[in-house]
Amino acid sequence: MSHSIAIVGSGPSGFYVVDGLTRALPGCRIDIIDRLKTPYGLVRFGVAPDHQGTKAVARQFERLALKPGVRFLGGIELGRDVSLAELRAHYDAVVIATGASQDRTLGIPGEDLPGVFGSGQFVGWYNGHPDCATLPVTLDGDAVAVIGNGNVAIDLVRVLAKTPQEMQTSDLVDHAAQVIHAAKLKDIYLIGRRGPVEANFTSGELAELGHLARAVPVIEGAEIPQSSGVADEAVAKVKDKNLEILRGFAGNAAGSKPITIHFCFNRTPVAIEGGDRDGGKVERLVLQQSSGSERHSIAVGTVITAIGYRAPGLEGVQLDEGKGIVANNGGQIAPGLYVVGWAKRAPSGVIATNRADSLAVADKIIAYLNGQPHDDESTDGIAGLCRSRGVRVVDFAAWQSADRAELEAGKAAGKPRRKFIDNENSNQRPPIR
Repeated sequence: MSHSIAIVGSGPSGFYVVDGLTRALPGCRIDIIDRLKTPYGLVRFGVAPDHQGTKAVARQFERLALKPGVRFLGGIELGRDVSLAELRAHYDAVVIATGASQDRTLGIPGEDLPGVFGSGQFVGWYNGHPDCATLPVTLDGDAVAVIGNGNVAIDLVRVLAKTPQEMQTSDLVDHAAQVIHAAKLKDIYLIGRRGPVEANFTSGELAELGHLARAVPVIEGAEIPQSSGVADEAVAKVKDKNLEILRGFAGNAAGSKPITIHFCFNRTPVAIEGGDRDGGKVERLVLQQSSGSERHSIAVGTVITAIGYRAPGLEGVQLDEGKGIVANNGGQIAPGLYVVGWAKRAPSGVIATNRADSLAVADKIIAYLNGQPHDDESTDGIAGLCRSRGVRVVDFAAWQSADRAELEAGKAAGKPRRKFIDNENSNQRPPIR
């Protein structure tokens, strides 16, 4: 018999481990276990719906899922349907690839008001994540504040600012499209606690904001330097390109298009305030100059924070609370137990960044397995165990059928895909004991 490995999580980092293991260990048996019934994780639920080129990496993951000995087992949640101890007993090695799905918080008054959302929630809402489908998003004001200076913040701004025609080539889900396209937005504030040099945009995403049909980006009260002054040449190249783009935005006039995107650098959020009506819903965001004590407020009806993510708590796995990741040593949690991706190193980089990271951990797994006897147990063990507990385990063939149906429905609507959202409240099942 060959070695067996369980990978918990079917996002990019998990699939890149599959790539490394199947190349080095032909004949190994790999089960990709996910609590959702759909694979691909961040690709399906995190990438902006109008960035279809980025989502195309799913085709590579599909090829990996169809390799001999590889299985997708959807609808199984670690800690609810099966324990980590049971996984470790059934497999020669277990890999945690569950990502970082919890939004970091600002820690300021008013953060719990209606109309305040974390970017993970909001992105999941417009991407059709079943956990976020019923998020109470209204966008009934004329201004939105997005707090953060990374690509997620840029994605949020762009999706809110684009016209229905510009989003026609996206897979924006129906419930989000109805709310976003009915909104009467006039202002979107993109707020960063540091300056333009420290912003972590990629140049392509930043430049996109300068080519929107109904939105114009402007710079609010910040000097854009000519050079980043960064010593690292590769980093400096990106930073300097961003500064060039921002200097171009500085020449734009607010109000020259129906929506104005305000870049607000060196502003620290200190409070979110609501009114007495509408259940205390957000009405103002209070900001302070990062270099002083001067404060001012902006009138907004929605606040979205995009300031990073933390790994969620997992049964049987210790977290590094300070870093918001699974405690690990270069990807190893314990002999035979590993972690990859954002759960290992915290959110950083783009999807392809996970490849080298996951392959390095795969090498550690291979070295460990080469010194271990093969497990002769049938790999149907965990799937059978979960079915005996009332879990409806979804295989890859079932996903392919759903995938074809989504593509056909999208074609009929003139879109690349029309996502179906599984609203089954499977979380009602009690956890295993």
